[in-house]
Amino acid sequence: MKAGYEAQVKSVVMLKNKEAALPIKQKKTVYNPKIYTPVSTDWWGIPTPATFEYPVDLNLIKKYYKVTDNAAEADFAMVFVRNPQSKEAGYSETDRKNGGNGYVPISLQYETYTVTTARAHSIAAGDPVIDPEIKDRSFKGKSSTASNIMDLRTIEDTKMLMGDKPVIVSVTADKPMIFAEFENLVDAIVLNFGVSTQAVMDIVSGKAEPSGLLPLQMPANMETVEAQKEDVPFDMIPYQDSEGNMYDFGFGLDWNGVIKDERTQKFKR
Repeated sequence: MKAGYEAQVKSVVMLKNKEAALPIKQKKTVYNPKIYTPVSTDWWGIPTPATFEYPVDLNLIKKYYKVTDNAAEADFAMVFVRNPQSKEAGYSETDRKNGGNGYVPISLQYETYTVTTARAHSIAAGDPVIDPEIKDRSFKGKSSTASNIMDLRTIEDTKMLMGDKPVIVSVTADKPMIFAEFENLVDAIVLNFGVSTQAVMDIVSGKAEPSGLLPLQMPANMETVEAQKEDVPFDMIPYQDSEGNMYDFGFGLDWNGVIKDERTQKFKR
């Protein structure tokens, strides 16, 4: 268990730390906003009910900081979000019923994305099991909005409420994402790919120093995602943040700045 937990902590990637916003000493007062998640459906059309709740256990947060639901009383804010989630997992029954091929874009951004640069005709044919009539999966010209777009709205609202006080964003991701939508609004970003909240809090509080590196590129925009070649690695344009750092493969920060060690030397291209 100890080794497993240490691995979780080591996997957390600190992407941004403007003016050394992190670590934040314990016993400060933190504002953690609730997150609204609307109804979403999976590939099979099975719906998940909407929720409006705290995305983490506040009892755990209270082990590190004083907690308030009033942003005016807080020393800093910490927003826990997920990377953009596709509302229809790449296939829409509605689109199919309306005469389309059913296939819709899986976007890596929260806001509505309209496809302009994808292939007019897909490499793959349709699914012979689901719909044998469809021979083309192209979704050029179609639009997609993340089902959890309220994560972005919550970050924006929290920044407005906090004014000049630090806003920290903790992202739990299961794929790359577009950071351009909110990065310049916040002071620090920590990224994980499915670890315990405690591991994240150990980084934020300074109990542990961040040492994780990005295992993939974080693209600058959806256009570079559509332009990439399926069989070529590292051919997307990485996002560059307000501090001048590129969110490229192998990037990560520790308390001293950009991590440069034997791992980054090995990954250098």
